[in-house]
Amino acid sequence: MILITVILIIILMVMGLPLFAGILAVTLIGLHVSGVDFMAIPIEILRLANAPVLLAVPLFTFAGYLMAEGGTSKRLVRFSRSLFGWIPGGLGIVALVTSAFFTAITGATGVTIIALGGLLLPALLAEKYENNFSLGLVTTSGSIGLHFPPSLPIIFYGFVSGVSIEKLFMAGLLPGAVIVFVLCLYSMYMGSRWRLKRPPFSSREFFPALKEAAWELPIPVLIIAGIYSGFSTATEAAALTVVYVLFVKIFVFRELNIKNDVPRVMRDSAKMVGSIMIILGAALGFTNYLVDALIPLKILKLMEGMISSKIVFLLVLNVFLIIVGCMMDIFSAILVVVPLIIPLASRFGVEPLHLGIVFLTNLAIGYNTPPVGLSLFISSSRFNQPVTRIYRATLPFLILLLLTLLLITYWPNLSLFLPRLLGKMTLA
Repeated sequence: MILITVILIIILMVMGLPLFAGILAVTLIGLHVSGVDFMAIPIEILRLANAPVLLAVPLFTFAGYLMAEGGTSKRLVRFSRSLFGWIPGGLGIVALVTSAFFTAITGATGVTIIALGGLLLPALLAEKYENNFSLGLVTTSGSIGLHFPPSLPIIFYGFVSGVSIEKLFMAGLLPGAVIVFVLCLYSMYMGSRWRLKRPPFSSREFFPALKEAAWELPIPVLIIAGIYSGFSTATEAAALTVVYVLFVKIFVFRELNIKNDVPRVMRDSAKMVGSIMIILGAALGFTNYLVDALIPLKILKLMEGMISSKIVFLLVLNVFLIIVGCMMDIFSAILVVVPLIIPLASRFGVEPLHLGIVFLTNLAIGYNTPPVGLSLFISSSRFNQPVTRIYRATLPFLILLLLTLLLITYWPNLSLFLPRLLGKMTLA
């Protein structure tokens, strides 16, 4: 009877039942069967409310939504184009670099595709880039900035796993750069193959574009510098980022009205944060049930009987996480799946920082994986294209991302080099 009820709830979730309601329903059933008091759920929510690091989430989200308003995207595209436009496939590189920057700040792939897609896709097509290539590039580029500060998924992963958020920020830099670089190489290859026209580098365009974007370009660098210099915590850096972005938007560029626009943007960002927090509260209750029911231990024993090597474990983990990334948004996946895989990874000798970057890479790829990757449907809606065409358009990029995932998975030093270097410098 219980199994039938759980299956029914899963079916309802597939049909549109809100994710938090489904998770909460399964949690209540599990707690009831286990004889655990339902007070475990409000206790977990109270623990969530008392976590200082999560204050950074609404602040960084608000800063990202502020940047999505006005002309930030145009300024970033203009600067990137003046810097990379002379390279074969340069406009594709512009799209990738600008989108990575934007996703890192906003923390949401959908916002990047919606805010930048309408600007980048017509520009690519006007420069004679092939239709499917352009669609695939703009769709895929929406999720390639999740490794860079102040990435909200990194903050959530650090909160759930207990791994240092500052070290996770550092661990994600090189893998994130490799992902962007590999896709840029593909754009360069296609640009050379098509023999597209490209303007020569012009200092007359570069320096005005740099001057125009100079207020917004340093934001990620300032965040990293503030955290690693000890000047601010992640939460304090988030608050300073909001103040800085408000100053730039209201007083420098005069793009936002403090009475009319700022409250509206605040409401929009609060809706997103609120939806995340509702899911977070339900997922924490579910995690509490999983731990009480010894589910991680049971899975560990099952895996030990089936998998004997670290190499095979990482391969199976990648397949599992990509499927999860298709079916769940990244925040829900972090909350539900991370507590399950940490003991497994520890048993097979996977370093926690490396595990975090592998986890985030998989879920970023899951956004673009057919049949139900979230970015595919956002792109289909944004550009009024059949989702099957988006599948075909993203396939070459998906293959490159999967190859890069293998590199990140089986070369842990790519993730661990900078945190270890920082540790040595700190000790010195």
